[in-house]
Amino acid sequence: MDSTQDWGGKRLATIYDVAKIAGVSPKTVSRVLNGDAPVGEKTREAVEKAILELGYVPSNAARMMRSSRSGLIGLITGAISTTSDGNEPKGLPDLLIVQGIQSVMSATGMTLMIADTGGSSSRVPELIRTFVEHRAEGLIYVADYHQRVELPPAPKGTPLVLANCYDDLGTPSVLPDDERGQHDLVARLIQAGHSRIGYLTLPKGMDATRLRLDGYKRALAEAGIAFDPELVSTGFMHDKLRNSAVLWDAIDRILSLPNPPTVLCCGNDEMAMRVYGILRTRGIRMPEDISVAGYDNYRVIAETLFPPLTTAELPYAAMGARAADWLLSLINDETHEQINPTLVSGPVNWRSSVTAIAPADGNTIRFPLSNGRNPQ
Repeated sequence: MDSTQDWGGKRLATIYDVAKIAGVSPKTVSRVLNGDAPVGEKTREAVEKAILELGYVPSNAARMMRSSRSGLIGLITGAISTTSDGNEPKGLPDLLIVQGIQSVMSATGMTLMIADTGGSSSRVPELIRTFVEHRAEGLIYVADYHQRVELPPAPKGTPLVLANCYDDLGTPSVLPDDERGQHDLVARLIQAGHSRIGYLTLPKGMDATRLRLDGYKRALAEAGIAFDPELVSTGFMHDKLRNSAVLWDAIDRILSLPNPPTVLCCGNDEMAMRVYGILRTRGIRMPEDISVAGYDNYRVIAETLFPPLTTAELPYAAMGARAADWLLSLINDETHEQINPTLVSGPVNWRSSVTAIAPADGNTIRFPLSNGRNPQ
């Protein structure tokens, strides 16, 4: 017999309710649900209409609702829709984080329910309530770039993990290790013989900008190279990138220095793509005249540019997987230590947009890295 136990203050419809509305027997309703016996088309339509009208939930799903384990995970993201603010910085497609989460959840038999904010953070409380009403065992919030967020607290007993963001409440969060990523990229450039390294950064107010600039400076200091602020131009937003004159002016200033850089680091791969165009318009060859490096490893850009782009990995998929693992451990009350926030780093992808250089008789000689491999 189907249960009539209340859920969330509302009585669940039973198979008998469906049968009464459809004007058939409970056994006929069961046949429609299970597909284990022939049913006339009009009868099937009547039963399906009654199911929709009553919001009937089959008994196995009703048992799941009454259970503390639903097998459902709620994920809130803005990755599916475009942002409403055209000035908002964007990096790699945030769906890579979602894919990383899904890969873990599917392997454990959990079902991921995904809701998009539509570019409006005001929808987050409503979406959290909806997931809780559907008995989600845990929640993951995915931000579109590394940032601090303010979210309503999740209900007691429903763990929440943040991906690509953090808050002031100490909510478990998984972040990209931006400082290490830029450090490792610059260290590789130095290893390849570059000591004059230009840097065109993302906006000043971003966490990623501050952390990556720290990594840039740390790599220089470790190599005994003095930091030269003239080599850094800070604060490029995406709307400004569309106005090539802004980026053109920054490049023109840096390349006009008495001792110009031999390589330009860009805040992301989209910026690097625009830098390619500006340099070519100026008649500057890459990497023969100057090398270029990006950040993200957005492969749609990095692998299709010519020459292919050297870039640091923004490990979105790994971040998603780590966030999913953490949430599952919270759901299962596992007590192993977890550093908060957890920082996830990625490799430097060395491609032919960077040429290694070596001093000879006081001059600079450039030579390509063989097979595109990292310098030793």
